[in-house]
Amino acid sequence: MRKDNEMSKQEIRTAEAPTPVAKFSQGVRKGNILQVAGQVAFDPKTGDVVGTTVAEQTRQTLKNVQAVLAEAGASLDDAVMIRVYLTDVAHFAEMNEAYGEFMTTEPFSARTTVYVGLPAGLLVEIDALAVLS
Repeated sequence: MRKDNEMSKQEIRTAEAPTPVAKFSQGVRKGNILQVAGQVAFDPKTGDVVGTTVAEQTRQTLKNVQAVLAEAGASLDDAVMIRVYLTDVAHFAEMNEAYGEFMTTEPFSARTTVYVGLPAGLLVEIDALAVLS
């Protein structure tokens, strides 16, 4: 039987990923489930957008996702679901190529890609759901 505090929500916060500008956590863990909030291509040190292409922004965004996962003792290998949000359907192939640089271990995570509006200058947002040992 689990104690109540073993199943309480735990905020995951790291200086290696951008600080949220609204009331949400970079990540939340409950039990062995970790949800990483949607990350974008902000440099965590300067707050500036990194890159003008979707490939550059995808790489920075995934580095931010990795930082939150690492703070919780996880990696992309622990992710069971990745959601990618793009602003333009024409960016899919370029995003997919950059994304593939980070996804190197099989079995790969499940993934959904949807098209949305993001603030000016941002081309991609990515979140992750991980299951930890």
